[in-house]
Amino acid sequence: MVFFELFAHNPTIVRVATGETLFKEGDDGGLMYVLASGNADVMVNNLVVEQLQHGSIVGEMGLVSPGPRSASVLATSDCEFVAIDEKRFQFLVQNTPFFAMQVMRVMAERLRAVDRLLPVIEEI
Repeated sequence: MVFFELFAHNPTIVRVATGETLFKEGDDGGLMYVLASGNADVMVNNLVVEQLQHGSIVGEMGLVSPGPRSASVLATSDCEFVAIDEKRFQFLVQNTPFFAMQVMRVMAERLRAVDRLLPVIEEI
């Protein structure tokens, strides 16, 4: 199964124009998103920490551990994101082990990326 196929029938599409934000640091984190088309940057303290492409997930932390957003997402081209609410997220985690592993891998990679950036951030 291709990861993105899990979201092929989800009707909730959020369109974000180039230069606009999907969400900002500190916003409420009640939805996760899958990038269906376009490119976007994940930014922490105005520093790009990741570049998103087709199939990337973002916002998963807000569903795993409710709280404010820890990053901002800025569209670098016109984007379409599939919105995943908590109910759908729980369904996917419980019924699709592949999905749960992908979410954990993404979170682990993001933690590693931020760890690599710590010396750069401390210099600023």
